[in-house]
Amino acid sequence: MNAQTRPPDPSHQRPDGVTDTTVEALGALSKALETTERARGALYTFHQLTGGADLSLDDAVRLLREAGHGEQADRVQREILGRNVIPGHWTFQIVEEYNATYYDVFRTVEREIRGELAEGRDHLYEAEMKEARRTRGHPDHSAT
Repeated sequence: MNAQTRPPDPSHQRPDGVTDTTVEALGALSKALETTERARGALYTFHQLTGGADLSLDDAVRLLREAGHGEQADRVQREILGRNVIPGHWTFQIVEEYNATYYDVFRTVEREIRGELAEGRDHLYEAEMKEARRTRGHPDHSAT
């Protein structure tokens, strides 16, 4: 049996007794987690962009002073530099709270449900889609 005719590896095969609806449900749960991963990435982007902007204010304050605009430099330093983005929070605190309150819980629940219903096997829905869509015998469509 060569790579083109082999079935998917066992970690991507449906365990006995797992129904189509269960595989579909686990696929939907996985997709929701993947979307949450993207949202988390956007949150880190927000965190890094906001932090970078705050650090750039140092140059703005310095240049305003050099240009003789001390009052405006003072205002930027007083009203914007180091400011909370929401009451009581910098962006790192928003990231930490998101992780602790939502993201970590979501990952744990998804992993536990996958363990309970599919022996912990991940991406069964996608693996079955790959198997159904691949061209048997084509070297770029092997199962493994």
